Amino acid sequence: MPKESLAFAIDYPTLADARPTLESLSGLIGYAKIGLELFTREGPDAVKQTRAAGIDVFLDLKLHDIPETVERAVAGAAALDARLLTIHCSGGPGMIERAVKRAQADSSRLTLVGVTVLTSLDAADLEAVGVGASPADQVLRLATMAWKSGLRAFVCSPREVGALRAALGSDAILVTPGIRPAGTATHDQKRAATPRSAIVDGADILVVGRPIRDAASPPQVTRQILAEVDEALALRRAGSP
Repeated sequence: MPKESLAFAIDYPTLADARPTLESLSGLIGYAKIGLELFTREGPDAVKQTRAAGIDVFLDLKLHDIPETVERAVAGAAALDARLLTIHCSGGPGMIERAVKRAQADSSRLTLVGVTVLTSLDAADLEAVGVGASPADQVLRLATMAWKSGLRAFVCSPREVGALRAALGSDAILVTPGIRPAGTATHDQKRAATPRSAIVDGADILVVGRPIRDAASPPQVTRQILAEVDEALALRRAGSP
């Protein structure tokens, strides 16, 4: 179903702020993505209350620490019944392997999602932190390493999703932020795309925040995105460009 390909980023300072929009999207979205802003203010209650509303949680904490710390954090997310949880691939094989093993041991529902290169970064940003590779090359390098370490889901920008799909095959789950419907502002997303192009190129789950959150009618915009996703899924199944 198209809604299984859509995660709404509930980027609000509090649950009270998020609740009206979230309730209006009930039945339209596959996941509610809870990020650092909301989690640091509301804590585990943000996950518990979203789950109580019948919506699966994409917990976007981008874990990156020593292996034991990340492993314990994964256990905490599993106990909260999160469905997706992000970790940084740049944490290295040891961290990834322990995180994957803990997720598999503690939950049949939790899928770890590896963050490769943030969609806010471009080649100049990577060079500034000592990475000489292009964003596309660095995404592929990190994802390939993480795949060998047991990860099967990845975050990547729309610009890299096609290459990552080709490299990892159909078993990979590709989560793509930086989605902006045609005619909307890209804001701080330097590697953005439309829902249609991202799905056709191989994305499985689209993360959409501000275009829905800031719309006059979030349900209407969500339905428009879902219609575009549905069309793109049909094109992908048919092998059309």
